[in-house]
Amino acid sequence: MRTLLNIIWLVLSGFWLAVGYAVAGVICVILIITIPFGIASFRIALFALWPFGNTVVRRSDAGAGSCVGNVLWVIVAGWWLALSHLVTGVLLCITIIGIPFGIANFKLVPVALLPLGREIVPTGDTRTFVVE
Repeated sequence: MRTLLNIIWLVLSGFWLAVGYAVAGVICVILIITIPFGIASFRIALFALWPFGNTVVRRSDAGAGSCVGNVLWVIVAGWWLALSHLVTGVLLCITIIGIPFGIANFKLVPVALLPLGREIVPTGDTRTFVVE
């Protein structure tokens, strides 16, 4: 079932969202100082391309550097990526079939805004169930 959902996701919105993350990653890599943000953007692009069966969890070793990095990320790229998730989610929720995919887009908004200090893991991974 996950494969079917991922294929439909890829056609409806996943490809374009992944392209948006890839463009943000290229811009961050070009600016040299923001290379860590570019790496995070490429990582999230893969997640946005094929999201079902994976989830995002907080890393236990994330510290103040992640917090400062997330503030810079919001300024550089996070706000327009989150906006793209919101717009795509609203458009997908117009149809009954698109509602689950719209909800999936809304779940990607926090990752688009604050990607550092997060890790993408398979849904069945034990780190998914860690209570913080």
